[in-house]
Amino acid sequence: MLDRAVVDALFPADLPEPERWEARYPERGLPEGAHVVRFGPSPTGYVHIGGIYTAMINKDVAGRSGGRYLVRVEDTDQAREVAGAVAQFDAAFAYFDVVPDESATAGGEYGPYLQSQREQIYLTYVRHLLRQDKAYLCFATKDELADITARQQAAKLPTGYYGGWAIWRNAGPADVAAKLEAGAPYVVRFRAPEEAGGRRVRYTDVIRGPLEHEDNRNDVVILKSSDQSPRLPTYHFAHAVDDHLMRVDLVIRAEEWISSVPLHRQLFAALDFPELSYAHIAPLMKQIPGGKRKLSKRKDDEASVDFYLSAGYPAKAVQYYLRGLANGRLAELPLAEALAEPIRLEECGVAGPLVDLVKLEDISGDHIATLSGQEVYDAVLAWARTYDPDLAAVLEAEPELALRAIAVERDGDNPRKDLRKWSDFRPAYGFFFPQLFAFTPELLTPLGVAPDVASAFLADLTDGYDHDREDWFGQVRELAAKHGFARNAKEQKSDPERFVGSIREASQLVRVALTGSTRSPDLHAVSRALGAEVVRERLQAAAG
Repeated sequence: MLDRAVVDALFPADLPEPERWEARYPERGLPEGAHVVRFGPSPTGYVHIGGIYTAMINKDVAGRSGGRYLVRVEDTDQAREVAGAVAQFDAAFAYFDVVPDESATAGGEYGPYLQSQREQIYLTYVRHLLRQDKAYLCFATKDELADITARQQAAKLPTGYYGGWAIWRNAGPADVAAKLEAGAPYVVRFRAPEEAGGRRVRYTDVIRGPLEHEDNRNDVVILKSSDQSPRLPTYHFAHAVDDHLMRVDLVIRAEEWISSVPLHRQLFAALDFPELSYAHIAPLMKQIPGGKRKLSKRKDDEASVDFYLSAGYPAKAVQYYLRGLANGRLAELPLAEALAEPIRLEECGVAGPLVDLVKLEDISGDHIATLSGQEVYDAVLAWARTYDPDLAAVLEAEPELALRAIAVERDGDNPRKDLRKWSDFRPAYGFFFPQLFAFTPELLTPLGVAPDVASAFLADLTDGYDHDREDWFGQVRELAAKHGFARNAKEQKSDPERFVGSIREASQLVRVALTGSTRSPDLHAVSRALGAEVVRERLQAAAG
């Protein structure tokens, strides 16, 4: 055991004692049953949709219990930090309505909420463990560590730094002093309990019930190398200190952390912190041929929150879908009810739910169909300002036309649902706007009508076009007969030499002339939205 003076000399002279931090971060005084939870993203890449899923569950559990939901950015691995990641977190949290009660942006009494700004706090507790001989200095080099691993593998033993393999675990004070005198870099390692090797530990997971694991045997690093600045801890140690001082009592996190629970419980015990409750969430999955796998950052576009933002999925539709993945009963409720109902941890499954974009699009289309035209316009415009500036400019210039276009076939019991996300607006509605509409004669070719017949038919329709005719389609039908089109496909099929096409082809000529596509909403409704002048202009242009 190192002399206290030697230990203290390794740290700033004015470093506070643990009691200072305990007083600075007191018990929160929340109502009985209230939970303090945290979401701890790492700023080493884009936000995973699984992170939003986890944050959503955290926020719901905390809010409904009268507790607090905080976001603590775990940025101790600064070499891998991606610039702008925190701002990306904030944007994602805001869009999906999982804004925390406390965070680096929102503030709070238990900050800082960036781990990189809590160096003094961690150093206090590292020193505390060193003083008690619950941690020690380790001067093992990379080569020595690699040699240990190689020999363990050759002997078919568990790899790690433990027991007799931990070459600095029982080093004498003189050896340590010599290394310090020579200025050798060191890390601080946690001294795992000697009886931990081979021991089984049990605890109860809020979601999974009783669990049993092999206890941690490794003397893990808790403070990174002394030749680095700032002196930051590893995740395992930082989270233990922060969860205690931020008065977190329930950790809701991904199941990948289950294997770390034995170590985390050892750290809490060594620091004399009260134990926490854990709830480990099953990961979001993807169906693949022959089975399923975890939704992957590297392989799956839909793993990224940016995918949903750039595509323009309405936030409420995604929230509803994710809540249904968390608790199946919520998927059976209407959207508004599902968003109001609580998420129950005991109803979260232990098998990872499948992310099904087809199902999400159905939900999204149903949701958009319930919105007013003004709500759709406002949402598309807000999306387009970031992701499609040219469309945004058109919408800002033509708000009345946009509202008329959105209104087409949205009334009644079966409103159109071709708008499933905001990025669908341009392909579904773009033809309404002169700035976005482009007609070329080649668009008529696939219809199989002779060019001279198509031109004559469309020119005739232009000349006699009656925008206000009660039987609007009647004028198309009459002119079609005049120009040699059959009344229906059956009639044409019975005597193909007699007809130039059927009323279907004639209708499609008008449809393509007005919309640039063979698929569109009801033609009369489209013509009403476009207005008489634009209809005549487009028919004339198609006639050539």
